[in-house]
Amino acid sequence: MELGAMATQEEENDDIVVIRNLKKSYTLQDGREVAVLRNITLDSSVECFPVKRGEFLVIRGPSGSGKTSLLNIIGTIDKPTSGSVLLFGNEVRYNGGDKELAALRLEHIGFVFQTFNLVSTLDSIENVMLPMQLANKRSKAEQHQHALQLLIDVGLQDRVHHLPSELSGGEQQRVTIARALANDPDILLLDEPTGDLDSRTTIEVMNILLELNRKGITMIMVTHNPDLECYANRILYIHNGLVERQVLNTCQCQYYPEEYQEKVNSKKLL
Repeated sequence: MELGAMATQEEENDDIVVIRNLKKSYTLQDGREVAVLRNITLDSSVECFPVKRGEFLVIRGPSGSGKTSLLNIIGTIDKPTSGSVLLFGNEVRYNGGDKELAALRLEHIGFVFQTFNLVSTLDSIENVMLPMQLANKRSKAEQHQHALQLLIDVGLQDRVHHLPSELSGGEQQRVTIARALANDPDILLLDEPTGDLDSRTTIEVMNILLELNRKGITMIMVTHNPDLECYANRILYIHNGLVERQVLNTCQCQYYPEEYQEKVNSKKLL
């Protein structure tokens, strides 16, 4: 992929992610082949259209359905067995070398995982500055100012110099979100970002993500939680490595923490 050509092509095309006939399989030690993704297509030629600029796409499905594998291939962490992925108008060259893929991830993709993966010896602002240092973006003063603003955006202006061990789980995840945004990525990929959080913190994090999406940040999120579908523009349901159906949500909405806690409590009583 020629990264220098991205800006021009992006302006002409709102399709951030196009997927065609994507398949992924693994070969077991006994020689058997296990198909994880069977034939995934997100393209304007079919009902399941590409991921659009500014979209908040949620991917749901049972464990083992292939949703995380799909997210990892989009993020170039994993490679497909066959098929193609176009990011920002350019086909990803999965065999083009790790250095090229690493540059693509660093410059254009932000990641948020269930586990926070913060550097334990760095405080919040140092963790957020790290991707900018790796990409050699901005002067040190500009890196510091940008990281500070990102921490303010996620509500951590009072936790700037706290180590991860001094933060709650929700606070650590907010640092992770700020870090994922450090290099102004074109897309944010989130794999079960609230999986380790309690119900109140889940909603606090989701409300931050919705606000970021409303500012124009494109997001693809994998989750097992059906309650979070209301935050998305579109939901893809994956089963046995296939897109089972998609649902469009014309009215994104959010929960209040107290409201969601009542909902969770009422489910426990059933």
